[in-house]
Amino acid sequence: MAALEEEFTLSTAVLSAGAEGFLGVEQSDKADQFLVTDSGRTVVLYKVSDQKPLGSWSVKQGQSITCPAVCNFQTGEYIMVHDHKVLRIWNSEDVNLDKVFKATLSAEVHRIHSVQRTEPLVLFRRGAARGLEALLAEPQQNIEAVIPDEEVITWSEVFMLFKQPVLIFITENHGNYFAYIRLCKSHSLSKYTLLLGKEEKPVKPNFTARVDGKFISLASLSSDGCIYETLIPIYSSDTEKNHRLVRALMLKSVVSGGARNGITLTILDQDHIAVLGPPLPASKECLSIWNIKFQTLQTSKELPQGTSGQLWYHGETLFMLHGKCLTVIPYKCEASSLAGALGKLKHTQESGTHFMPHFVNWETCSGYELGSYSAVQSRTLRRKKVETNLQPEVPGFKELLSIIKKDSEKHIEVELRRLLAKSTPDFHTIIGDIVAGLLGRCKEEPSFYPRNCLMQLIQTRVLSYSLCPDLMEIALEHTDVQMLQLCLQQFPDIPESTTCACLKLFLSVGDDCLQDSNINMESVFDYSESTQDEKKEMEEQTEIVQNGFGPEDENGSKDSQQLNKKPGDTAQETVAFPVTSCPVAPKRAALLNAVLHSAYSEPFLLPHLKDIPGKHITLFLQYLYFLYLKCTGSATMTLPGVNPPTVSQIMDWICLLLDANFTVVLMIPEAKRLLLNLYNFVKSQYQEIRKPLVVVGRCALREVPVQSLWVLVFFRSPSIPSSTRLKSASGSYRD
Repeated sequence: MAALEEEFTLSTAVLSAGAEGFLGVEQSDKADQFLVTDSGRTVVLYKVSDQKPLGSWSVKQGQSITCPAVCNFQTGEYIMVHDHKVLRIWNSEDVNLDKVFKATLSAEVHRIHSVQRTEPLVLFRRGAARGLEALLAEPQQNIEAVIPDEEVITWSEVFMLFKQPVLIFITENHGNYFAYIRLCKSHSLSKYTLLLGKEEKPVKPNFTARVDGKFISLASLSSDGCIYETLIPIYSSDTEKNHRLVRALMLKSVVSGGARNGITLTILDQDHIAVLGPPLPASKECLSIWNIKFQTLQTSKELPQGTSGQLWYHGETLFMLHGKCLTVIPYKCEASSLAGALGKLKHTQESGTHFMPHFVNWETCSGYELGSYSAVQSRTLRRKKVETNLQPEVPGFKELLSIIKKDSEKHIEVELRRLLAKSTPDFHTIIGDIVAGLLGRCKEEPSFYPRNCLMQLIQTRVLSYSLCPDLMEIALEHTDVQMLQLCLQQFPDIPESTTCACLKLFLSVGDDCLQDSNINMESVFDYSESTQDEKKEMEEQTEIVQNGFGPEDENGSKDSQQLNKKPGDTAQETVAFPVTSCPVAPKRAALLNAVLHSAYSEPFLLPHLKDIPGKHITLFLQYLYFLYLKCTGSATMTLPGVNPPTVSQIMDWICLLLDANFTVVLMIPEAKRLLLNLYNFVKSQYQEIRKPLVVVGRCALREVPVQSLWVLVFFRSPSIPSSTRLKSASGSYRD
């Protein structure tokens, strides 16, 4: 999803926007400060959060700035060019541009590009490029002509790729467009001809680009109102040849085909693109954000005062000229995925860790056929075709598949380790074929179980359940809890039936098996287990009221007294919540935490939870209650450790277990104390609430005392879903 936030206007009293708007808006060395260059003589430094200028510099009367001012991120100085050849460098303390550093160059400058972690790059009108330091060492050095005289640069950009600046610029010659890619460190230059459609007669070229693996994804807004994409290889085997590149449709009809002015676009991230222009012939100009992956409009904003067709973005901020004012619009773009749209996105990525994809990369799969191709599928096939000559076959792959069919586990493990050491990161289908070969032999030979090989393949983080559905089944047969834990942590598409099978195994497996297993304990904090004497002493403290209830006597009268108290007595109770020891061992807790983190859909999960034995359901509920007490006892409502269960996950699973097994749990004597704990714990937190509203179907219970309500909820109405019971107790449904 994407959203545009409230817009605001920067003061433009010192700026002069021409007919075509400003020359540019560029980031300074401070995150909240930007350099705005008008189309006349002035550069202004703005602090966006304060909406005011920090400094203003102008060239003399008769001079004009010819390219946007930029910041040198290595020195913090500002750079700009006026009258095409005169270079000026100054800092924020300087007042008069006449007194700052000046260098007159031997050729006309098109643009200065400045990005983080490298020196500014000066692009000349004839296509040559120089680093700033080399240019300042000899300002009058000879500048060669790279492009023919008839070609004119219309757009340019610089990207950082593996610590190397990559320059791309587009030229136009009588309606023909060409793309040039320059690797600045190796000084290699590649030229490509952009094959635009026959209907393409753009009034004003609009381009934007981003780095996409080994390609530059160049997007162009056509005069027919559609956005097209061209994949340009960064590394070319033949730099002398003029390659011809075909475009493909990215988004259809994003702006009016009849629009002539005020249209532009810019790529925000790999899934979102911002478009400036009228969506319909008769409509006003709009700023809109589109989702490239799902081909949908995410958000839009009307611009009644019109624009100049210019749009800049830095970080999460958009800049544009609305009317005669520079308008700032913050925006937010969330990660785009089908899992996110369904609410099953897992946020387990830790900051600072290396990202590896969780899903199979279908772009590298061979032999699949589709009935009809969308824009995204067409782009995938084009990428596959272009990458054919760039992706060499992984050596030893076919030999390993033949070894898997007949050799020993030790030999397979050695050869697999060699293959993984020399494979490229993009080898999803290779890993899938290897896993399929190993699992196929496991089914044919029950004694064959290459555990070490399978663990190596899972740890590559390129597998998913759909790619190897038999893997977890075989791990369940061998009671391999370590492998199951790893699969639960890494596979985002595990069926609910398999998740429940893992839960049943984790609750029933013996302690001796857990003791010998090397289980990941990151999600488990340091449980301080009490001794048996301490437990016995706690049970014998009959005079202390704990968690809103006292221990029951021989006739159960204590429970009856608690349940039959008047509502007014609750406020006078002294509540002390017991923090008992964890009901399960730390290793079993780590396995259960993996289940708590797994994605699920409630309607598909509930039927499988009913198959779990009652004593295991009680044990799991006791563990969840223990975690909930630990969470509520913390000021931050979180558990310590790396990626521990959240309060929401704990409460969701308590509701799920009670929904699926409430009658069974109610009949188990060992679960009575647990239900009373849940009842009194929630009641004590909301003892001041006297008028809860519980919605059950079409009925509404009003004016029900809290105690009577909870007796009804937990002991007289097992048909009421537990999610409704807990929400009613937490005050979600009330007047």
